[in-house]
Amino acid sequence: MRRLRWLALGLSLLGSVQATAVLEGRSLRFEDGAALVWQRSFPVALGDLSGPVEAGGLTYLGVGPVIYAFTPAGEVLGRADLPGQVTSLDAGAGAVRVSTQEAGYVERFTLTLQDGGLGVAERVVPPPDPAVTGWLTAAADLVPQKEVGRAAAADPTNPFLALREARLASARGDLYASLSAVRHALNTTLPFPAWVQLAARLDAAGFPSAADLALEHAQRDAAERGFDPELPVGRDALLAYGNPSAYVGTLLEQNRLTRAEAWMRYLRELHPRFEGGPALYERYAATLATQGRAGEAEEWRQFARSLRGGTLYNLGLEGTRALRDAARLSALSLLLALLAALLTLGARAWRVQGEDTREYGGRFLAWGRRPLSRARRLTVAYASAGERLTLVLLSAALFTALGGWQWSNLVSNSLRAPALNTGTYGGGWVNAEFARLSLRPGPDTALLSGLNAQLDGDLSVAREHYTRALPAPCARNNLGVIAQARGDEPQAREQYRTALAARPDLSAAAFNLGLSPSTPELTFQQTYRSGQPRLCYPDQRSLTRAMTGDLSASLMRNLREPLSLVTAAPGNSARLGWALLGALALVAGLAFTLLLPRAASEARLGRPAAYRLLALLLPGAALLGGAWGSVLLLGWAASLAALLPLSGLVRFAELLDLSTPGVRLGLLGALGLTYLLNTLAFITAEIRAARQARMEAQQDS
Repeated sequence: MRRLRWLALGLSLLGSVQATAVLEGRSLRFEDGAALVWQRSFPVALGDLSGPVEAGGLTYLGVGPVIYAFTPAGEVLGRADLPGQVTSLDAGAGAVRVSTQEAGYVERFTLTLQDGGLGVAERVVPPPDPAVTGWLTAAADLVPQKEVGRAAAADPTNPFLALREARLASARGDLYASLSAVRHALNTTLPFPAWVQLAARLDAAGFPSAADLALEHAQRDAAERGFDPELPVGRDALLAYGNPSAYVGTLLEQNRLTRAEAWMRYLRELHPRFEGGPALYERYAATLATQGRAGEAEEWRQFARSLRGGTLYNLGLEGTRALRDAARLSALSLLLALLAALLTLGARAWRVQGEDTREYGGRFLAWGRRPLSRARRLTVAYASAGERLTLVLLSAALFTALGGWQWSNLVSNSLRAPALNTGTYGGGWVNAEFARLSLRPGPDTALLSGLNAQLDGDLSVAREHYTRALPAPCARNNLGVIAQARGDEPQAREQYRTALAARPDLSAAAFNLGLSPSTPELTFQQTYRSGQPRLCYPDQRSLTRAMTGDLSASLMRNLREPLSLVTAAPGNSARLGWALLGALALVAGLAFTLLLPRAASEARLGRPAAYRLLALLLPGAALLGGAWGSVLLLGWAASLAALLPLSGLVRFAELLDLSTPGVRLGLLGALGLTYLLNTLAFITAEIRAARQARMEAQQDS
C-alpha cells in the first residue's frame, strides 16, 4: 500500500506543471493557471490555518496543531502532529521548518519525509492539553454522517474517520467493509494520546482485539517519546492522554471485567503512578475479590503497596494527605494540652493573683498603672520552674506541629505541579512550566534540569547540570548514560558502579550493569526500550527538596523570616500562617517567664476547689511538675482530639477511620485509662496534701 502511494506521488510529480497552491479564507486551492485542480476546505473549529508552503513538489498546510502534506493531485501524503498551534511555516534552507506556540512558549520543528508519510526530526512531547491531544477526534466528529465516506477518503491519516466508516458498515451488516476500515484505522501513525482515544472507541464499537492493539501502539509511541512509568501523571494530564482511568471506571460499572483488565494492564505498565491510582487499584481488587479471584486481588493490592517506595516516608503517592492529617491531629492535641494546663494553673493562682494585684487596682487596671509589676504577676509566674518548662516545651511542639501542617500543605501543592505530573520531562510545555516554579538551588534541581535537557537530546547541557548535581548517585547514573551514548563503555560502567555503590537500591544503575532487578519500570524498559540504558529519575523526596526543602529547612525559614508566614503563596494558608506566628510569639513569651522568680510559694497557693475540679476533669494538667504529668496530659489530649471527628467539627480522613468499631473502642479505652490513672494520682496528691497540712498544724501547735 505504501509503495503504491509513493509511486502515485512520483507520477504526479513527473506529470505536474507549474501549479500553485493558494489559501483563500478557509479553503486551500491548487490552481494550474486559470484552472482549478483541487480544493480543500477546513471548518473554523479545526483552528487557525498556516501557510501554505511548497517544497519538494509537496504543499504543506498547518491546521490547528497539525501539518498536512498534499501531493499536486490533492492527496494527503502525511500528517505531522505537533504540541501546539502552528503559527508559521518556512521552506528555506532545503527543509520545512514549523513554529508552534502555546501560552508562554514557542517551539521550532523540522519536518521530514518518512516511509510512512510525514515526520518530525525533533522530539515531540504532547502537552496535557485536550485541545491538542484530542484534535483528531474533534476533527472526525465534525464531519456529518452522510459525508463520512468522502471525508475518510480525503484524509486517510485520520483513523477516527475510518472507525466511523467501520461502524456505519457494521450497521449495514457489511462485516468485510467494517473490518477493512478497522484495519485501516490501525495502520496509521498517531501520538499515544490519540491511540488511547482510538482504543476506547474501538472498545465501545465492539472491536476488543483492535482496542488491545491500539493500546499496544500507545505504549510503544509513549516509550519512543520519553514517557516513563516511574514518573507520576496528574489527573489533568491523564484526561488529555485519553482518560483511561475514567474508562476503567465505566467498564467496572458495566461489569465488563475482561475489558477492564486490559485497560488496567495498560495503566499498570505505562502510568502506574497516576493521580487517584490507589483508589482505583483498591476498587479493581475488590471487584476481583467479589468474582472469587482473591489471589489476583491480593496481587493488585501488593502492586499498589509496592508503589510506595520512594515516596515521602513511604506513605504512598498521596501520602501528603496523611502527613497533613497527622500534623493537624498533633497540633490539635498540643493546643488542647496547653489550654488545659493554662486553665488549671490559672485556677490555682486566681485567688493569690487577685490579692497581689489589689493594691495596683486589680488584675486589669494594674496593666495601666503598674505594667511592670503586673507583668511580674502573670498567671504563669505562679507556676513552678518545672511547670513553666513543660509549658515552653508544649508551645514549641505546637509551633513544630503547625509548621509540619504548613509544610505538608506546601509539599502537597508542590508535588501536584503540572510540570512534575506529565509522565515525562522536557518538551516546550514542561520547560515553560518549570520556568514558573520556584526551584531551590541544589543537586536536586540540577538533576531535574539535566533530565529535561537529556530527554530533549541536548547532552552537553545535560552533562553540565549533572556535574553540578554530583555526588548524587542519580546524576552519576545519567552521566553514565551520556557516556554510553558517546560509545565510552568503560566510563559508563564506572559511573554505574559508583552510583550503585553509593545507593545500593538504585534500580537504574543495577539495570545498566546487567543485574536486572524486578520493578515495573524496568519491565517497561526491557519491553519497549530494549537495548537502551536506563535513566534515573528523582523520587518524591528529591522533588520535595527541590521544591520546598525538608521540614527542618522549612521550620528554620519560619524562624528566620516570621513575616513570611502570613505572605500569600501557593499552598500557604493565611490563617495557618497567623497561627504559626501566634505560636512563635507564645514560645517566646513562655520562654521569657523562665527568667522570672516564682510569684508565690506552693503553700500559699494551696489547692482551691476550682483547681481540684479541673485536676479531675483534665488528666495530667495538675501534675506538670513531674515527668509523668505531661505524658498523661498529652495522652488525654491526643485521645480526645482523635475522637473529635465524631462531633463533625474536624476530620482526619486519611489517618483515622472512626467508622471502624475497633478504632473507636481503642480511643475510648485510651481516654478512659487516662482518667483512671489521673484519678489515682489525684487521690494520692490529696492524701499527701492532707498529711502535709496535718504536720504543719501539729508543728504550729
